[in-house]
Amino acid sequence: MQTSGNLPYHLIAFIVVAIWGSTFISTKVLIAHGISPAQIFTIRFGIAYLLMLLVSHKQIFTKSLKDELLMVALGVTGGSAYFLTENEALRFSTATNVSLIVCSCPLFTMILYRLVFKNIRLSRRQMISTILAFVGMAVVVFNGRFVLHLSPVGDSLALAACLCWAFYSLLMKYATEHYSSTFITRKVFFYGLLTVLPYYLIDPHFPSFTQLTQPVVMYNLLFLGCIASMLCFLAWTWAIFHLGAIKTTNYVYVNPVTTIIFAAWILNEKITSFFMIGSVLIMIGLYLSNKKEQSTLERQLPV
Repeated sequence: MQTSGNLPYHLIAFIVVAIWGSTFISTKVLIAHGISPAQIFTIRFGIAYLLMLLVSHKQIFTKSLKDELLMVALGVTGGSAYFLTENEALRFSTATNVSLIVCSCPLFTMILYRLVFKNIRLSRRQMISTILAFVGMAVVVFNGRFVLHLSPVGDSLALAACLCWAFYSLLMKYATEHYSSTFITRKVFFYGLLTVLPYYLIDPHFPSFTQLTQPVVMYNLLFLGCIASMLCFLAWTWAIFHLGAIKTTNYVYVNPVTTIIFAAWILNEKITSFFMIGSVLIMIGLYLSNKKEQSTLERQLPV
């Protein structure tokens, strides 16, 4: 497939990551209003699932038990486990550590593909572009302060979140070849919600109706549920189908860039020269990854 023909899907992947970068602001606002990260996840996925039912409700189950278990795994790795480990990591470790580890998931995705598909060789361009984008992302995250404050618990949770998204990308490779994007996205939301319920046995609290109906809370929850979850997960699945998991996942490196841009715009945080240098490295890495020739790794993937 030619890059020019895939341009709309690259644009979609970029826009999705840009929107996900802005969710940091919404989540911060909601936490300030007394809503916990687990509650935010439950509500945003609940809204997204109800919306998906309107567009995908004819087929309830997959074609086999194996495929249904695949959907459960997608709901866990791309939903409950990913969001809970990422948010809990922030309680024990610094935002810099968590961002650096979680946003390195494209690198882990590439390694996972190599481990799972033994007969596949990584192309030199794919390795160079991914590592270059990773270095750029690290420069953006550190922002000139090259100090890591190690936290075994927090950093382990962040690594778990990173691996969750890497496995999610790997599993999505199979799912998109057998089911539609709308069906997969609906199942991810359903099993994400179902598997987060045990969390409430530990912490049974939930926001009151008064909290949820505050305009600022309601608007941010609708943004997270309707746009950042429903539309973005659907678009992300669609992009993976057309571009492959590795090329699509590489756009995750843009996440810290968009987060800083939104923070500068809304929270008046300063944009530094390190941000500019790191952003250029990320863009060069993405350019190399998405040049005309399809990567050796993607071409050799079995159907």
